[in-house]
Amino acid sequence: MKSRLLPGMIVLTAALVLLWTVPLVYALEEVLMDSTTATAELGWTIHPAQGWEEVSGYDENMNTIRTYQVCNVFESSQNNWIRTKFIRRRGAQRIHVQIKFSVRDCSSIPNVPGSCKETFNLYYYEADADTATRMNPAWMENPWVKVDTIAADESFSQVDLGGRIMKINSEVRSFGPVSKNGFYLAFQDYGACMSIIAVRVFYRKCPRVVLNGAVFSETLSGAESASLVAARGVCVPNGEEVDVPIKLYCNGDGEWMVPIGRCMCKAGYEAAANGTECTACPSGSFKAAQGDHSCLSCPLNSRTSSQGATTCLCRSGYYRTDAEGPASRCTTVPTAPQNVISMVNETSLRLEWSPPVDSGGRDDVVYNIICKSCGSGRSGCTRCGDNVQFVPRQLGLSSIHVEIQAVNGVSDQSPYSPHYTAVNITTNQAAPSAVSIIHQVNRSPSSITLSWSQPDQPNGVILDYELQYYEKNQAEWNSSVSRSQTNTALIRGLKPGTIYVFQVRARTVAGFGRFSGKMYFQTMTEASPWDEIYIDPFTYEDPNEAVREFAKEIDIACVKIEQVIGAGEFGEVCSGNLRQPGKREILVAIKTLKAGYTERQRRDFLSEASIMGQFDHPNIIHLEGVVTKSSPVMIITEFMENGSLDSFLRQNDGQFTVIQLVGMLRGIAAGMKYLCEMNYVHRDLAARNILVNSNLVCKVSDFGCPASWRTTPLIPPTPALWWVLSGLLHVFVSEQIFILMFVSQGGKIPIRWTAPEAIQYRKFTSSSDCWSYGIVMWEVMSYGERPYWDMSNQDVINAIEQDYRLPPPMDCPSALHQLMLDCWQKDRNNRPKFNQIVNTLDKMIRNPGTLKAMTPLSSSVHLPLLDRSTPDFSSFTSVDEWLDAIKMGQYKENFANEGFSSFNTVSQMTMEDILRVGVTLAGHQKKILNSIQTMRAQMNQITSVEV
Repeated sequence: MKSRLLPGMIVLTAALVLLWTVPLVYALEEVLMDSTTATAELGWTIHPAQGWEEVSGYDENMNTIRTYQVCNVFESSQNNWIRTKFIRRRGAQRIHVQIKFSVRDCSSIPNVPGSCKETFNLYYYEADADTATRMNPAWMENPWVKVDTIAADESFSQVDLGGRIMKINSEVRSFGPVSKNGFYLAFQDYGACMSIIAVRVFYRKCPRVVLNGAVFSETLSGAESASLVAARGVCVPNGEEVDVPIKLYCNGDGEWMVPIGRCMCKAGYEAAANGTECTACPSGSFKAAQGDHSCLSCPLNSRTSSQGATTCLCRSGYYRTDAEGPASRCTTVPTAPQNVISMVNETSLRLEWSPPVDSGGRDDVVYNIICKSCGSGRSGCTRCGDNVQFVPRQLGLSSIHVEIQAVNGVSDQSPYSPHYTAVNITTNQAAPSAVSIIHQVNRSPSSITLSWSQPDQPNGVILDYELQYYEKNQAEWNSSVSRSQTNTALIRGLKPGTIYVFQVRARTVAGFGRFSGKMYFQTMTEASPWDEIYIDPFTYEDPNEAVREFAKEIDIACVKIEQVIGAGEFGEVCSGNLRQPGKREILVAIKTLKAGYTERQRRDFLSEASIMGQFDHPNIIHLEGVVTKSSPVMIITEFMENGSLDSFLRQNDGQFTVIQLVGMLRGIAAGMKYLCEMNYVHRDLAARNILVNSNLVCKVSDFGCPASWRTTPLIPPTPALWWVLSGLLHVFVSEQIFILMFVSQGGKIPIRWTAPEAIQYRKFTSSSDCWSYGIVMWEVMSYGERPYWDMSNQDVINAIEQDYRLPPPMDCPSALHQLMLDCWQKDRNNRPKFNQIVNTLDKMIRNPGTLKAMTPLSSSVHLPLLDRSTPDFSSFTSVDEWLDAIKMGQYKENFANEGFSSFNTVSQMTMEDILRVGVTLAGHQKKILNSIQTMRAQMNQITSVEV
């Protein structure tokens, strides 16, 4: 038999055969038959006997495998079949067959006839029992059902010196529905020189999964590739249904999709293990209602008696008001007011005091004043009569006793009497005399230091001094006041080169004396007053000094890491809580520096905090501080609930109005305007580096610019060709090659977002940031689509050089696309400034009518770029070919069944038509609709050319 085979076909005995040792994509695949596991002959049925031949081979571990080969290419009218043994389907409705095979290139066989083939056919036949014989079922297409004609991606023309076939093809085909107990597979050769190396038959099923708080059992995939099999979910223990019914759908590839409904953990329980469990709130915590939120630690001065609590009880002596919920801390009554000072002027009295040492934990403290009149004899004190007015004067008093009582919102719930402070005051006590003179001790552009002498007649102990000041050209009632315990004061926050009026007076227990005469002092004039600008931390001789200057050090005890939410360049990114003394607890994002770092990595990691700490703007990510004195080193920022803008938009495709999208763009532009004013160039502005909070506020982030970007490379001025590959920027000029290596991690230039002059000459400016902002606008209006689609970086560079620009996204107003084109002006001096962009977007928001006009898709300038994502429909002979080209071939039957079988009918389809043919996935809807719009534009062009 071997003498009939051509050289190169019998080498399988020494071949290295590729086996299925790599895990498959899908979690659950049940194998029905695998030829590589056979320990003896496969024993498949061959027809005719002179066709296929079973031979043995060895894998790299010297395990025996069985293969089939055939090579009767010099004999005409070949019809060679092999049939597997009976394969039981075990409940599967759709079967997948993976075939590994090699095919000899017909052109490499000397004197081969024209009947030589490089393909073979796959068939299947259903049966309820193993009843096949050598001649039944018959060896023909009917009763066999053809699955497909299979061609090799690669064929071989010769064998290497080691006797190993180097080109092995692997193809997977599917068929269904199958309904009988089992089936046979058959392979038909009709004139090829080939080997079937391995056959694996399997079916797919969706694994058991816990999703949206519900458990979904293992489910077999449907009979068709587009089938969706519904599975009913059951809430995890201590979970409650929110929306019913709770369903998931298993698609033909064994993937769960289209979740409907959800469960949430009930009150007293929180989600754990990535939402797969509901565990009781630990002792010392509570959860008041059903929901996704976590258990909260018991508020201050409260506790729980068991796990699974829905509220925390106040400790003894602490209370909540009736209006305060279970998340409110428990508070107590305040202590007495302190440092009561009276100011007496004949028969009038003014009182001042300091707040209680302990307010009881509340900020609603108010004060009650009790006035008693006390005689000089033995009789006791009585309450002041109705003739006593507390403001502005008190009349007819000889001696009074005043009690000051502090109360707050829970005082009426306490069984104890409120605390009070008592002070004895005698009227007609003299106040101090006036301060005679004020001296200037020092001054700067923003401050003045003053001193003065004690009053000639203090009439008691001077408690403190009150300094009143205002600008000379302003009214006295607009004055500011400062207090000092000594006879000196430093007044800050003044305007440069400005004259101020100052007066001072002393205070004793009898009250304030008279003000001194008015004195005039002027602050220094700044020779060159500059606005605040950004300072590069790498200009410091010791970069750690920049960290200490611009970033606040936070005690590690104030930081609580809750969960890992991602991975950064230097380590993990987590969410957690920050509770600093005297401040409320807030949710924060925490970047950590992984262990084993070098000093350079630590410096580069903290440089972002040194940069971020200099910024203060509502559209710039806010730095809370750093942890550098303990491990791990951390950068702590505000937490942005919706994550990065590109992912957020893709997850919410089509869910926002144009005004909402413009509002997001306005926030980004405002942040960039601020950075521009700070003389900071971002260099990596992209939607992935914009963060979004729960209120859809967008904030610019990612200031960890590699050090290599801060240098100017030696690059020839007129390069002929550029491209970026594996972190190298190559420049070809004449016969020499100049190579620039980016030494920092993450130092690759983001070609799709970067202005031409920044790619070519490393000229990074606010104008190059403006170019990047135009790309961000396109990302936002396309809901996170990849700029320039699947074009290579070199194709993007070439297209930009030829003045091509991205076309408007679907439903993009023409005014917005025009603004994008303005940002993409080749001459950077012609691009708008960020303050102009902010003003333009503000006008659009105030006048929504300007956002209604849409850009037509037929512009010839943009079609070359459209062609890269959607092929020219005129190159296809059928709608099926077009669907395959845009990778939507699974809908071919749907289109045909609904009558969309020609390009004319397809070009007129609307979104309702797309839904009618069964396209339910938003991404597929958008892809098909974009392709139809391009087809329509191409048709219009053809029509105009014909006319």
